[in-house]
Amino acid sequence: MVHVLSSRILLRPTDPERSRAFYGEQLGLAVHREFGTGTERGTVYFLGGGFLELSGRSEAPPDPAVRLWMQVPDVAAAQEELREKGVEIVRPPVQEPWGLLEMWIADPDGTPIVLVEVPADHPLRYRPGI
Repeated sequence: MVHVLSSRILLRPTDPERSRAFYGEQLGLAVHREFGTGTERGTVYFLGGGFLELSGRSEAPPDPAVRLWMQVPDVAAAQEELREKGVEIVRPPVQEPWGLLEMWIADPDGTPIVLVEVPADHPLRYRPGI
C-alpha cells in the first residue's frame, strides 16, 4: 500500500483572482499557504481532511467530470450563508435516496461542488463501539 502523507486537489482556474475570491471570500475556505507573487500566485486552502490548490492558469474550463464533494455540518445554514454572499445555488438541498442531504453549487469556471450534510442517523456516522 502507498503511504499517503497528505492529499490535495489541484485546480488551474481560467481567472485565478476570481477563483481566489470565490473559494476564499465566498466559500470562506481558510488559506493554508500561498506561493509566488502577484495575480498568478498559488493559493492552497484547507479542505477538511485535505487541501485545495489553485495555481497556474488554464485557457479552458475544467473537464465536467471533475467535481468537488465537501461535507458541511448543516446544509441549510450553508445555503443561507452562501446566498448572502452572492453564490448561485445550482440545486437547493435535497435528501437523496441514499440518505445524504445534498446541495449543488459551482465555482466560477463551472466546476460542480456538492455540499453534503450527513444526517445523525445515517450509516456514515455509525461507529461501532464508540
